[in-house]
Amino acid sequence: MVFFEHYETIIRFAILTGVFAAMAGLELAFPRRSLSQPKAHRWFTNIGMVIIDTALLRVAMPLLMIGAAEIAFQRQWGLLAFTELPVWMEFLVAILLLDLAIYIQHVATHKIPLLWDMHKVHHADRDFDVTTAVRFHPFEIFLSMVYKIACVFVIGPSVLAVFALEVLLSASAMFNHSNVKIPLKLDQWLRWFIVTPDMHRVHHSIIRAETDSNYGFFLTIWDRIFGTYIDQPQLGHEGMTIGLAEYQTEEPSGLGWSLLLPLQRSRSAKINADHIR
Repeated sequence: MVFFEHYETIIRFAILTGVFAAMAGLELAFPRRSLSQPKAHRWFTNIGMVIIDTALLRVAMPLLMIGAAEIAFQRQWGLLAFTELPVWMEFLVAILLLDLAIYIQHVATHKIPLLWDMHKVHHADRDFDVTTAVRFHPFEIFLSMVYKIACVFVIGPSVLAVFALEVLLSASAMFNHSNVKIPLKLDQWLRWFIVTPDMHRVHHSIIRAETDSNYGFFLTIWDRIFGTYIDQPQLGHEGMTIGLAEYQTEEPSGLGWSLLLPLQRSRSAKINADHIR
């Protein structure tokens, strides 16, 4: 455990870098859709955004999820501190509860106007590939971390469970945002358990009913329980339009434009208001 605590950042970085490289390679070998914008420009923006996000968290957040889990364990905070479950069951319950919390957070980013103003940076991407998984506005990442730390204090998961969830969420986001063609039968089997690229691509459609569906990042159970699951897009995966209806231009591929998008309410206020009603 001491080794883990000292090297968890390196371990996580190594795992996620490997997943990113693997999905990027599979996208080249087995693409699901043709891209509509030059990859180099988009990738510069999307990867640039995650670099800014990481720097912001390191500077502005004195405590991250792993640190919060350590404090919760030392002070016996959280619901799980009052249980006497076997270690393996407590681990699984923690993963389920944290994944549910992320699902609820994602729904909130679509329903609360201020949160949607930030989250739409993610949805503005007009293509859908592994870099879309890391395209989030710095303000959204900051608020997301505050929310997740609060969830850790309420739930009281182990440090290992928090580490596992962070890796699972990041790795699954790269997987389910990837432009990889998965055989239909395999996709249909996988999505009984985890979110697949075809399932999550529906969520990035410009059609409102589809955007307001398939909120899961890792497990599909919550979309099925709460009735937010849609199997396939109306126009098919090749025919559907990705992004936001009001920004079907070259602008979303720009880093500066993407960082300033939450402030650009005048152009899209009516459409966004309709979207969140």
